[in-house]
Amino acid sequence: MTISINTRQATFITLTLVLFLGTVYSIKNNTYLDTSNPLLTHLPHPLHKSDYFANKSNILNVWFIKRAWGWTSLAFLFLWLTSPRRIQTLSRVCQWLLASVAWLVFTSWFFGPALIERFILLTGGECTVALPSGAAFPVSPEYCLTKMRLSPLTHPTLFAAPLILPDAPWSTVPRLRRGHDVSGHVFLLTMSILFLAAQLTPSLRAARWSPMHTWAVMATVGLLAIWLFALGTTSVYFHTPLEKLTGYLLGLAGYSLTLLL
Repeated sequence: MTISINTRQATFITLTLVLFLGTVYSIKNNTYLDTSNPLLTHLPHPLHKSDYFANKSNILNVWFIKRAWGWTSLAFLFLWLTSPRRIQTLSRVCQWLLASVAWLVFTSWFFGPALIERFILLTGGECTVALPSGAAFPVSPEYCLTKMRLSPLTHPTLFAAPLILPDAPWSTVPRLRRGHDVSGHVFLLTMSILFLAAQLTPSLRAARWSPMHTWAVMATVGLLAIWLFALGTTSVYFHTPLEKLTGYLLGLAGYSLTLLL
């Protein structure tokens, strides 16, 4: 039991320090980007040429952070399926299911729009179309909530005003901007880190591992290291400090659901 407590406490303290120190650095050096500002969010980060991880197209963001819960789920299933029978419990699967429900409710769907999207609207958010010229204009929230692709050909009435549009065929998906844009990346990374650390605990307490389970433990530890690094880059380069704080608190809330079991 001592190992269990130490593992969880160490993980919690580490991720909190990474997020806190990264946020402090971003404030001191003005490195973060206000992603809720419709005039800034579609533009490259000011540091994208000098700092690789400030570029949204970096491999960490494209292949890992945007698929965070998928990678976390794969790591868990590999860990659970190769575990010794006595720690291959149904309650661990239920914990993963509860965390998956939290991910779905907060970021994807909750009897309609996700809770994060509802919160943005409640705090003054608006559905915004960003044009290639850098201009932006608001449209009905339904276009954002349904993630509908818009273009001058499909929705001519929306683009009736004199706007600078590209000559070639062009379309875009509007996004919710302004309001309070909770950091979905911080939410997912916080919940994933705490969940995986908790799932490692039974393995650390087991006397012996099979060769496959050894690989599963190593893969999970490696993914934890990637998630902590990703949390650091997100805290340095993206979202306002308050948006990162609320993402962190939501991540704690999502992980807390698994503690019900």
